[in-house]
Amino acid sequence: MKRTSGAAGRRRGAGRSTRSRLVVKLGGELLEQPADLQRVAGGIARLARHAAVVVVHGGGREIDAALATAGIPKQQVDGLRVTDPATLEVVVAVIAGAINTRLVAALRRAGAPAVGLTGADAAVATMRRAAPITTAAGDKVDLGLVGSPVADGAPRLLVDLLAAGYLPVVACIGATRSGEVLNVNADTLAAHLAASLGASRLVVAGGTAGVLDADGRTIERLTSGAAARLIRSGTASRGMVAKLEACRTALRRGVRDVVIANGREVPLDMAAAAPAPPPGCTQVVR
Repeated sequence: MKRTSGAAGRRRGAGRSTRSRLVVKLGGELLEQPADLQRVAGGIARLARHAAVVVVHGGGREIDAALATAGIPKQQVDGLRVTDPATLEVVVAVIAGAINTRLVAALRRAGAPAVGLTGADAAVATMRRAAPITTAAGDKVDLGLVGSPVADGAPRLLVDLLAAGYLPVVACIGATRSGEVLNVNADTLAAHLAASLGASRLVVAGGTAGVLDADGRTIERLTSGAAARLIRSGTASRGMVAKLEACRTALRRGVRDVVIANGREVPLDMAAAAPAPPPGCTQVVR
């Protein structure tokens, strides 16, 4: 655990354990430019005044850039990163180091008592090695050093931080019970934490609109079954497949609904708190 905003944040947040819990997943594209980062941090800080919020973030494009600089080939299958030891070293440095620090600092500037950590800290996200996946083409692919969450109850560290009034900011890294560090898809981790914490809503925010239909129009409301059909039909884009699978997991494990939002255009406090999400979002329900 690292980077807290001090005693003032704890005093302001006393008693938040009784407030509704929300998990917000931020795509890395929202964390690269100062204007986007400021907007996102402001929305989350406003939301955290009224709810117990956990933020999970990715950082795919910055990882890609760092891999290119290091001369390490990028490997992805159906939106999931294939991770060898060299790739994992870069992922940890970028996600847990540069991006997590930047986001925590922005949230602190916005007035939120943010705490930066990873899923590997104090068993926030216990993992096992992910099983090989079957691609859309029917091929089996081993993702390497990639984690699949183990459902083992609410993470005590996050529960305690929320009760003390902090805003945990979790980088998408996890570890097995034996201590093996693994890369974790940020959507997968966010869905797991939302379910484990009993969150009422998961918000998945990126740099584009919600789920699009075959004609390129945003679908305002989508059932889990309809999401599965979009995946099977190939209508869902490669990057959206992992998001929809994560949505379905969260719903199956008890989260009330998931909102997929354009974080550049929709204030995240509105996407997270409004009963009916604003235009440009997709609400996924059971």
